[in-house]
Amino acid sequence: MFRNILNTFVNCFKIPELKSRVLFTLTLLGVCRLMAYITIPGLDGVALSDYFAKNAAKSGGGLLGMASTFTGGGLERCAIGALGIMPYISSTIILQLLTAVIPKLSKLAREEGGRATIIKYGRYGTVLLCLGWGFFTALGWENPSTVFPGFSGKLILDDSFIWWYRVKTVLLLTTGTMLLMWLGEQITERGIGNGVSLVITIGILARLPQAVQGAWDMFFPGGNAEAKFHLFGTGLLLLGLLVLVIAGVIAITQAQRKVPVQYASRMVGRKMFQGGTNYMPLRLNYANVMPVIFASSILMFPQRGFEVIGLKYHIKFFTDIARNLSYGSGWYLALDGLMILFFSYFWVATQFNELQIADDLKKNGGYIPGVRPGQATSDFLHNAMSRITLAGAVFLVVIAILPIIMSQWAGVPQQVSQFFGGTSMLIMVGVLLDTMRQMESHLLMRHYDGFLKKGRVRGRF
Repeated sequence: MFRNILNTFVNCFKIPELKSRVLFTLTLLGVCRLMAYITIPGLDGVALSDYFAKNAAKSGGGLLGMASTFTGGGLERCAIGALGIMPYISSTIILQLLTAVIPKLSKLAREEGGRATIIKYGRYGTVLLCLGWGFFTALGWENPSTVFPGFSGKLILDDSFIWWYRVKTVLLLTTGTMLLMWLGEQITERGIGNGVSLVITIGILARLPQAVQGAWDMFFPGGNAEAKFHLFGTGLLLLGLLVLVIAGVIAITQAQRKVPVQYASRMVGRKMFQGGTNYMPLRLNYANVMPVIFASSILMFPQRGFEVIGLKYHIKFFTDIARNLSYGSGWYLALDGLMILFFSYFWVATQFNELQIADDLKKNGGYIPGVRPGQATSDFLHNAMSRITLAGAVFLVVIAILPIIMSQWAGVPQQVSQFFGGTSMLIMVGVLLDTMRQMESHLLMRHYDGFLKKGRVRGRF
C-alpha cells in the first residue's frame, strides 16, 4: 500500500500541469510560513516565544492556544501573520449565516454573479475584522501581563510613541492577513487544493516538530529526571489511540447516507428526458469543524471576563465562576459538549434547506421512492438529517474533549495531545482528503492510477 502511494506521488511529477500546480502550491505555502517568522518592528518577539516555550502546558490550551495553532506560531512571535487567516474565515462564516436568514442576501446568492458579490462583501468584512482584531492584539502586546498569565516584562521596545505603535501594528497585521487571503485564493485558482484551508493546515503541521519533541520527552526526559510514562505501555497505547482517532475522523468525514431519488421520464419541448435512479448524499458530519470552533471561542470569553471582574473588584462569586469555567474543568467539558451539539444542529438548520430541495425535486420530476413529493419529502429529509446529525455531533463532542482530557487529566503534554483530536485533527484530515481527491482526478484523467489500485480514495462512496 505504501509503495503504491509513493508511486502515485512520483506520477504527480510526470504530469506537467499537475507538477506546476504542486510546486506553485508549495512555494506559496512557504511564503505563508515565512510570514509567521517576520516580527513586527518595535516588538520583542523572542521574549514572547520564550514565554510560550516555558509555559507550553498553560498556553497550549484555550483560546490563545487555538489562535497560536491556527497562525502557525505567528501570535507568539509577534509576527506580521499573527492574525493568520482566521479573520477571513470568520467573515465568510458570518456571511454564510446571514445569507440563510436575510432574504436579500439569499436572493443575491442565487442570482447570476451574486456569489462574486458576496465574496467581495466577505473581503470587506475581513478588513473590518482585521482592524478590530488587530487593535485588541496590539493592546494585548502593549500590556502582556493581562493576556499572558505569569508574563513579566514588556514587549514594546520603545513606548514613547504609543499611538504610532498601535497604528503601525494594526496596519501591518491587517496587511498580513489580506496577503495570506490573497495567497490562499491564488493556491485555489492556480495550485492544488483549497488554498485557505491549506494555509491553516500548514500552520497546524508546523507544530509537529514540537509534538515529536514533547512525545520524546514523555519517555526520555533529559538529565537525571525519571520518565513519567513507560514506552511499551503508554507509548503503544497512545500509538493505537492515534491510529484509531485518525481512522474514525476519516470515516466520519467521508460518511454519508445515500437517499435514492427516482426521476420520471418527461418531455421538455421536443426533447424527451429519460428517467432513472440517482442518489442524494446526506453527510453525517454536515457542519464539519465549525461547531467545535464556535463552542471553544464562545466559552473562553465569559471565563476571561468573570476572571477580570472578580480580580479587579475582589468579588469571590465571579472568581468562582471563572474557576469553574476554566479550560479543562468539568463544567467546561459539559458546556463545551452541549454547545457543540447545539451548533451542529444550528449549522444544519441554517445551511440545509430541505424545503428548497423538495421543491427542486418536484419541479424536475424527481421523488424519493415511498415518499410523496412536496411537504412529505421535506419532512422526510428533515427527519433524516436530524438523526444523522446527532451521530455526527456526538462524534464531534468526543473528538473535541479527547485532547483536553489527555492533557488536563492524564498529564500528556498539550502539544502532543492536540494531534489526538480537536479542531487540528478535523481540519488536517478534511483538507488532506480534499487535496488527495483533486490530485487523484488529475491522475485519472491522464490514465494514471490513483492513491489506491482502483483509483479511489478509501472511504469514498
